[in-house]
Amino acid sequence: MTDSIKPNYEQLKVTDLHAFYGESHILHGIDLLVRRGELVTLLGRNGSGRSTTLKSIMNMVGRRTGSIMINGRETIDSPAHHIAHLGVGYCPEERGIFSSLNVEENLLLPPTVRSDGMSLDDIYSMFPNLYERRYSQGTRLSGGEQQMLAMARILRTGANLLLLDEITEGLAPVIVQKLAEVLIKLKEKGLTIVLVEQNFRFAAPLADRHYLMEHGQIVEEIQANELASKQELLNTYLGV
Repeated sequence: MTDSIKPNYEQLKVTDLHAFYGESHILHGIDLLVRRGELVTLLGRNGSGRSTTLKSIMNMVGRRTGSIMINGRETIDSPAHHIAHLGVGYCPEERGIFSSLNVEENLLLPPTVRSDGMSLDDIYSMFPNLYERRYSQGTRLSGGEQQMLAMARILRTGANLLLLDEITEGLAPVIVQKLAEVLIKLKEKGLTIVLVEQNFRFAAPLADRHYLMEHGQIVEEIQANELASKQELLNTYLGV
């Protein structure tokens, strides 16, 4: 995939983001910045607001206020399908695989949002397991295969800003290692990735920066080269 956006371009800029489910106030003034080609994680305990942050970027919450700039365009009032057409691909924790469709039908279902999405051949090269299972129904895939399919599906659309929610949860170590290799390859291709991840040991060597969340707020931004010096803080918030 190639793109005319410059490497240090601010692909995602979130300012004073508040999110609500009904009367519940979940996010309390989130500020974060992700540059083109970066892999940034949202770290925190369950209930800290990480997944809600991804859903808010996609406008999949009850109500949101603040500013969300994607490729320099304000999207706070945009519907989710318009946001997707800006090149944003969202991979939810529950994966969203259509059980009545086989692997290849699942891959071909979403519309392309940009012209330089990965071809089926490219996807099968990156995920050889999916090629072997391409005619298998969604319900017959293992958890790891379903996760690979959920990621591959958004790559085919041409999305170049990936919002990935807990992609390693419940998966065997060999599959987790494969997903790490995939993320490295996607980063090398210049894609931008925001990763919500509970598995700190998986996320730490992959990310350029980490945002540490607690109670719907960002409490710290940590550069990759600061992890050792911030160990006490990480122990406090993550127990690592």
